[in-house]
Amino acid sequence: MDTIVDNEWVVDHLDGVHLVDVRDAWEYEGIGHLPGAVNVPFDSFRSEEDGEGGMLPGAAAFAELVGSVGIENGDEIVAYDDMHGVFAARFLVTCELYGHSRESLHLLDGDYSSWSREQEVSRSAPEISSVEYEASFVEDGPLVDLTAVESAMDDPESILVDTREEWEFEEGHIPGAIQLDWLELVNQEERGLKPETEIRSLLEARDITPDRRIVLYCNTARRISHTYTVLRHLGYEHLAFYEGSLTEWEREGGSLTQ
Repeated sequence: MDTIVDNEWVVDHLDGVHLVDVRDAWEYEGIGHLPGAVNVPFDSFRSEEDGEGGMLPGAAAFAELVGSVGIENGDEIVAYDDMHGVFAARFLVTCELYGHSRESLHLLDGDYSSWSREQEVSRSAPEISSVEYEASFVEDGPLVDLTAVESAMDDPESILVDTREEWEFEEGHIPGAIQLDWLELVNQEERGLKPETEIRSLLEARDITPDRRIVLYCNTARRISHTYTVLRHLGYEHLAFYEGSLTEWEREGGSLTQ
């Protein structure tokens, strides 16, 4: 099943998936949402305290949050936001890091704005029954630490990818990294991804190819969530997710180059 799904796929599967809206509550309630979607605002699964190498909420807190909106461990999930999917992708990555089957995690291609142009929206919250959800941090998952990043710097089969904007990259980046702004993969007018052929050509031009181990970072691991999800959708298997990103790298004395 595809990692990234379009509006028509969602319409055809409304009865078999849990739709998760990660926008703020006022947007969910006041502007409208996809029919049947539950609201899990970004701030509710984004810890302000440093944990597990970054800003993950902790397994117990995440389990309580997800269970409170009626999601069980084996459920199919489609997440969306109104920012081209970057916040929704962070939710999906968090699910994966806490043990939810990655094959059951899907990102809406586009966002609420693109959906509302074509499809029905709702302002009625669904009835929710809380359930027990089990979460535990996946030790052998895609998340890597600073030591792994340092090792990748000297590994010709690995490539560090900085998903921040060009001006941020030019101000300072991890030595040897390649710059790929996550928004370069998005058609900002249509809100969803650019055509697959265009994305693959862009990635190949930067030497970001499936045969290499891709180590992703940004500032706080939000933007890499989107790039990680897109690459997974494209079949990239060797993906590493540096949760600490530049926040940890600089705090621990890692060098930057311009």
